[in-house]
Amino acid sequence: MRLIKTFLASLTVMLVAFAFTATPSAAQQPQQSDRVHVDIEQGNLNPMPIAVVDFLGGSGAAQQIGRDVAGVIRANLDRSGLFRPIGPDAFIERITAMEVPPRFADWKIIDSQALVVGQVSPLPDGRIQIEFRLWDVFAEQSITGFQYATTPDNWRRIAHRISDQIYEQITGERGYFDTRIVFVSESGPRTRRIKRLMIMDQDGANPFFLTGSDSMVLTPRFSPSTQMITYMSFETGAPRVFLYNLGTNRREVLGDFPGMTFAPRFNPDGSGVVFTVDLNGNSEIFTMDLRSRARQRLTNQSAIDTSPSYSPDGSQIVFNSDRGGSPQLYVMAANGSGQRRISFGEGRYSTPVWSPRGDLIAFTRQGGGRFAIGVMRPDGSGERILTESYLDEAPTWSPNGRVIMFFREGRGEGPQLWSVDLTGRNLRRIPTQTDASDPAWSPLLP
Repeated sequence: MRLIKTFLASLTVMLVAFAFTATPSAAQQPQQSDRVHVDIEQGNLNPMPIAVVDFLGGSGAAQQIGRDVAGVIRANLDRSGLFRPIGPDAFIERITAMEVPPRFADWKIIDSQALVVGQVSPLPDGRIQIEFRLWDVFAEQSITGFQYATTPDNWRRIAHRISDQIYEQITGERGYFDTRIVFVSESGPRTRRIKRLMIMDQDGANPFFLTGSDSMVLTPRFSPSTQMITYMSFETGAPRVFLYNLGTNRREVLGDFPGMTFAPRFNPDGSGVVFTVDLNGNSEIFTMDLRSRARQRLTNQSAIDTSPSYSPDGSQIVFNSDRGGSPQLYVMAANGSGQRRISFGEGRYSTPVWSPRGDLIAFTRQGGGRFAIGVMRPDGSGERILTESYLDEAPTWSPNGRVIMFFREGRGEGPQLWSVDLTGRNLRRIPTQTDASDPAWSPLLP
């Protein structure tokens, strides 16, 4: 099984604050309220026009990397729905040097509100240096810039980090581009479906398998540390929960239980997991400390209790239960006390997952022969449906809590990964090599 090189320390990225030679004095710097800004709270119907110039690179490999980095940045910003990258054919000025301020009038003519320029330079030790600068075109001021030193094969990771910097500077919130997605890759006929664990960049690049084709896997979930995944596997015939360490490429069994265990999720600090155990047809929720392996039972009902998910502060758990006659969402304290129902809309609710921001819970709702992905506040108020189809299921949050990924399946069609933002307007398909289901979004990579 191949090593996950992009996760290892051997691909160390050095981030150095870039000192501008032409930075205006503090008195000349634009105030935050005057700077170019995207209001993501309102849902952006008119994405911000932004120009991303191919990074300078001289010739050869550095020049190609410069073009590739700019291309990934444009794609990331476009996919967010908040930005509209302007096509390079519209550019009037040809950027030839990083240290020379752009001719802002040329960029205003094409209605670019922000401008990204950059450069790729070979280093004596075989690495490359990638630097960029973000300009506010109308204020005619630099907003930010950084230098990164890395190996040439790690350029895509740098492009994602630059995208995050741009997103954060303009929206005021952290980005989500330097992340990974783990999911269930599905292939083969429906009567003999092969389900393997696969991981890739959030934009679909760099996919590779984590497990072989000799076992069926389900419900992968990331640890908050990004270096550990938990998932369920049937490789021994019976379902067992595994922990997979991405740093060492090793795995271990979480524990053996008398019944089927499923739907495992980590707690916020990664020190424990919460999951469901089927006890003679009665599903109950348990927690386990990963150091001591001590277990604690949280629910004790004759009904089915499943799909637990922690709040980001670890104080509460949302879960699914049919104790009221149909599958609905409930919230309880992390020790199992204070269990209360929060969903009261029409239909059947399942697969709840708490937002990293703590303000919303995403869920799947089934009704009228269709499945929908929606969100509600932790007290059950403010329910909104973001997208629905023949089958939309299994939401997972981006680390900034602004985008939800899920899988969609049509009549006679295999499952595919999709994403939607909190406005419900920016619906995008995520490219995968095979059919794909049960996505889990990592935190920002360290």
